[in-house]
Amino acid sequence: MEGYDLIGDVHGCGATLGALLEKLGYHQRGGVYRHPRRKAIFLGDLIDRGPRIRLAVSIARRMVEEGEAHIVMGNHEYNALAYSHRAPRQLGREWLREHTPRHNRIIKETLDQYRDHPAEWDETLSWFMEIPLYLDFDAFRVVHACWDQPLVDALEKECPGGTIDEPFLRQSVDSSTLAYRILDRLTRGVHLPLPTGVEIHSGDGFTRRSFRAHFWAREPQTWGDVIFQPDNLPDALEERELTAAERARLPHYGLDQPPLFIGHYWCEGVPALPTANIACLDYSAVKFGRLVAYRWSGERRLDANHFVWVRVPQEEAARPRPWEIDFD
Repeated sequence: MEGYDLIGDVHGCGATLGALLEKLGYHQRGGVYRHPRRKAIFLGDLIDRGPRIRLAVSIARRMVEEGEAHIVMGNHEYNALAYSHRAPRQLGREWLREHTPRHNRIIKETLDQYRDHPAEWDETLSWFMEIPLYLDFDAFRVVHACWDQPLVDALEKECPGGTIDEPFLRQSVDSSTLAYRILDRLTRGVHLPLPTGVEIHSGDGFTRRSFRAHFWAREPQTWGDVIFQPDNLPDALEERELTAAERARLPHYGLDQPPLFIGHYWCEGVPALPTANIACLDYSAVKFGRLVAYRWSGERRLDANHFVWVRVPQEEAARPRPWEIDFD
């Protein structure tokens, strides 16, 4: 083993995932991408939005099941599980994740692409339940959105290995529970609410009343010190001071901690490191950005030269690729 190749949010760009793996030196043997000296780690969010969701899931799942890769759960895999599981009667609704117009829109592409393959979708959901929420290799760590050590410890106590079960899934939709706090923080990160009446009209078509905040500023003072998303804050809100309550919501991942790899945050442009020990690998692949990997080979201090990426072509949905397999 020379190291690991950590791969950011794929979001259904299955053909581009094949291209990235090829660029990284992985080749198919027996229908599975393999590397002679390395393994891949997927940071979650394989599904939703993109043109080849089944292909993306099949590539990753086969690699994981063959021992060629690891994976952590993203918020979109979690959303799919909650969307597809019926709620206990006492919740007063049919599904753990309600089938609202917004939720229907988010998962629409996934359900459309699996519509003629219901057994495969059921198997995929069962596999999602096997995916851990975090990985800690001692020398480095992996989580989809945010590493919060007290919540990681609490999860390990409740679900050893970080893999949730169905009772935990059911508890996680109740905002008063520990399960909710764990799933929300590890897969969605920290969201700080905007002032009443203020909205962000995001580039992905959603209206948001909160913004994504990061967790590595040592002594943040303003909203601008912690915002971590492509959309700017309206007006002069970046200069707004963080309240004591807002600062208390922000965990801190210090420079003395092992390297950490995250996805989730829809970065744009050329991949860069926010700190010397954190790499975000979500570079908006499904918005025709980049599908990004980081080649880790044991370094304690990360190096931006270790990023590898493939641009996502706008014609991906229409152009078959030689490595695309029929997984029926």
